Amino acid sequence: MVEFAGWEMPLHYGSQIEEHHSVRRDAGMFDVSHMLALDLRGPGTRDFLRHLLANDVARLKLPGTALYSCMLNEDGGVLDDLIAYFMAEDWFRLVVNAATADSDLAWITAQRAKLASRLEVDARRDLAMIAVQGPRAREKSWSAMPRMREAGEQLSHFQAAAVDDMMIARTGYTGEDGFEIMLPAAGAENLWRTLKNRGVAPAGLGARDTLRLEAGMNLYGSDMDESVSPLESGLAWTVDLKAQRDFFGKAALLKRPALRQLTGLVLLDKGIMRGHHKVRCAGGGGKLTSGGFAPTLNRSIGLARMPREVAAGDTIEVEVRGKWLRAKVVKPPFVRNGRILVKA
Repeated sequence: MVEFAGWEMPLHYGSQIEEHHSVRRDAGMFDVSHMLALDLRGPGTRDFLRHLLANDVARLKLPGTALYSCMLNEDGGVLDDLIAYFMAEDWFRLVVNAATADSDLAWITAQRAKLASRLEVDARRDLAMIAVQGPRAREKSWSAMPRMREAGEQLSHFQAAAVDDMMIARTGYTGEDGFEIMLPAAGAENLWRTLKNRGVAPAGLGARDTLRLEAGMNLYGSDMDESVSPLESGLAWTVDLKAQRDFFGKAALLKRPALRQLTGLVLLDKGIMRGHHKVRCAGGGGKLTSGGFAPTLNRSIGLARMPREVAAGDTIEVEVRGKWLRAKVVKPPFVRNGRILVKA
C-alpha cells in the first residue's frame, strides 16, 4: 500500500507484471474509488459546461453519451482532465482526478457564481468506483452483475447507463475494452469479491500506470498540469476552437502558439526511461514526462515534450543514468486492444 492523493492505494497485489498481462490478455480490475464523481444538476447545466470545458458537450445528444475533456484556467493551462457524462438534460456527471478533486470543486463553484448559474453541484463521496478492463471484461462483468447486463450490453465506447443506484460506463484508462462501475460504497466490497470469484484479477497502481502508458494516455501532474497548454500535451483533439462558443482558456490558446508537442519514444538501447529524463533532439532539447518498462513490448517507452520540428521516425537521445541512449520517436498509442502498434 502507498499514499496517493490522500488515499491508501495498492501498488500491487503480488506481481505487477502478471497484473498488467491479465488486463491485456483476460480481465483485471482496479479500485479507483479515489476518483470523484461530481453531479451537476439543474436548468442550464449544458450551457454552463460549454463555458467550463474545452471540449463541447453540445456534441452529446443521447442520454448516457460521454466525452473526454480538459478543464482550463484563464491562461489555457490544464486544471484537470475528466470525463463528462450526459445523463439527462438537467443532469451531467463529471469524473475528476483524486489529486485535483478539491481544487476542481472550488473552481467549478467559483465559475458557477461568476456566471450566476442556478445549477447544483453534488460531490458524490458516497460512491465507490471499480474499473474492470480487458478482452474478457464484458463476459466476466455480466457473470458478476447479471442485473446490469440488459442496460450495459448495448453500450458503445464512451456510453453509460444508470440502473437504480449504479452506473456502468464503457470507459477506461488501459487501452482495453471494459467498464468503470460506480456504486454506493457500502456495496463495493461485495462486488469486488464477486468479480474476483468470476476470475477477474485484482490489479494495483503499478499495472494501471504501465497500461495507461502503453495506451498513450496522459497522467495529470506528469504529462500536463496548470503550466502546460493541452495543445502541447497531445490533447488538441479534445479542444474545440472552431465553434463560436467561448470557454475558459480559449482566448489564451488562440494567442499562444504551440511550440512543443507531446510524442512517444521507444528506447533502442538497453535501459529504462523515466519521467524528467532529458532529451536531445532536432530543434533543441526536450524532457520525458512519463517513462518506464512496457511489459507488452518488453522494452522501455515514454512520453516526451519536444520541439515541433521532431517527427515520427526520428532517432533522438535520452539521458539515462548519465549516459545518452538512442530512442525512436513514434506516434502513440503504443498498444491498443492487445495489439502492439509501434515498431522499434
